[in-house]
Amino acid sequence: MKVEDFNYELPEELIAQTPLLDRTASRLLMVNRATGAYRDGHFPDVLDYFEAGDALVLNNTRVLPARLHGIKTESGGHVEVLLLKQLLDDEWETLVKPAKRVRVGTKMSFGEGQLTAVCTEELEHGGRKLKFSYEGIFYEVLEALGEMPLPPYIKEQLADQERYQTVYAEENGSAAAPTAGLHFTTELLDAIRAKGVHVVFITLHVGLGTFRPISVEDTTNHKMHSEFYRMTEDVAATLNEVKANGKKIIAVGTTSMRTLESITQKFDGEIKADDGWTDIFISPGFEFKACDALITNFHLPKSTLVMLVSAFSSREHIINAYNHAVEEKYRFFSFGDAMFLQK
Repeated sequence: MKVEDFNYELPEELIAQTPLLDRTASRLLMVNRATGAYRDGHFPDVLDYFEAGDALVLNNTRVLPARLHGIKTESGGHVEVLLLKQLLDDEWETLVKPAKRVRVGTKMSFGEGQLTAVCTEELEHGGRKLKFSYEGIFYEVLEALGEMPLPPYIKEQLADQERYQTVYAEENGSAAAPTAGLHFTTELLDAIRAKGVHVVFITLHVGLGTFRPISVEDTTNHKMHSEFYRMTEDVAATLNEVKANGKKIIAVGTTSMRTLESITQKFDGEIKADDGWTDIFISPGFEFKACDALITNFHLPKSTLVMLVSAFSSREHIINAYNHAVEEKYRFFSFGDAMFLQK
């Protein structure tokens, strides 16, 4: 299909710039993924859909304060670094600005020398491999020096950095938040558990693909960047029990769905404990093996995420639902409202 097929008109004023004070106060567009029928509601309405024995799958990755501002040691010129993926020991894949002035051997300093780095390899699209040096614990140094890497369409400053983390964020490693999870509070999760629903956690560290637009015209030519995922034995056992009992698996966010579908694709439809790297690209025509429903935010036009939700329903249903959301002035993207795709 053509990338342009997944375009829609979005007024800029509908891009949410700040999170709501109450995480659960967002609106919710309930969409029947088979028929395309939709109705408007509010986020706590998800409770009405859950039944005892279902499983709610959430991504417990934690966003790193991954944006660093520093200087090039030799020239004193400013450099901005976005950490994307940890490689070996203290070497990271990063995005660097201005990339054309950072070559192999370029040395950088952050926080008056608390953290230093040297470029070890040049990658495409502004990517660079950097080797870091520091004293103490890397993540503690990063907490002191780094900034939360908000998406470029958010222009407002975030008063509370934790509002770009889910309440269950635990595993350090992401360059962006799994934003569908931002709508949940501990109280809502407790209410879901009280209905007899299994609340389980997997991990997928959101990486470079989040920041890279599609540069091809035909979706079949797009290549996803790889991201690290993990599912434990206990979670796999729970999800297999849910499937065996004929109950539903509800993925929270496209990252949870990509993890579940990566695993079932790898193991011929079976759910097994696993960890590794996935570059799965889900677009119309994809055969889903794990997920029965999806809670997700509204995504950028012509993005791989719009393609994923279209694959789970249909392009026509999703574009119709998005156009309705625009007409009703839903809030879009990371801090925006949510959609619930189910039967």
